[in-house]
Amino acid sequence: MRIHLKIKSDGQPVPFNHQQKLTGTIHKWLGENREHGSVSLYSFSWLTGGKNKEGMLYFESGSNFFISAHEPHIIKRIIEGIKQEPQMFDGLKVEEIIIQENPDFSDTTHFHPASPIYIKRREGDRINPILFNDPKAGEYLKETLLTKMGKVGLDDPTFRISFDLSFPYKKQKNVMYNNLNNICSWCPVIIEGKPETKLFAWNVGLGNSTGIGLGAIQ
Repeated sequence: MRIHLKIKSDGQPVPFNHQQKLTGTIHKWLGENREHGSVSLYSFSWLTGGKNKEGMLYFESGSNFFISAHEPHIIKRIIEGIKQEPQMFDGLKVEEIIIQENPDFSDTTHFHPASPIYIKRREGDRINPILFNDPKAGEYLKETLLTKMGKVGLDDPTFRISFDLSFPYKKQKNVMYNNLNNICSWCPVIIEGKPETKLFAWNVGLGNSTGIGLGAIQ
């Protein structure tokens, strides 16, 4: 289940590194719940429409972003949170909520990112980022999603996933969060499998750190 939020700005500048503020806003809307600190079964996109002026973002025509979740009760809780407190941060406020029901992905295999996709793996004392051009990138994406699928009892032996390396604008994206640089991929993915598997990925996102706004797909 997915909701699209239309955002109004009062003209205040928003810093580029506002992802922590956006994550905090969503946690505020969720309230006290078991989703915090657990495997994230929700995802959310980045804000759109910002214009760069002197190193700050201005949303003169407003903004949009979406939040998706595998379990509808998470979305319902967020909607209630928005109704109680539509103010976000730096003069941004939710002015409209649009509910999108789950699509049928029977004939869909290509999915574009709505936020950078982050893959990480530990090697000894190091945390290594994995980019789209790593030979094991698809394997790691699959591994992480299978872990989440196991949480909800979803099984699909036909499930396959890989980055679409034919995409001409694929690139590395650096995302600062809590003063840490997360080295991510901006590249579409190809997902094969049951429609419900593709729907699950569409709702919960791909890779690591979906709970802080990475790995959302559209």
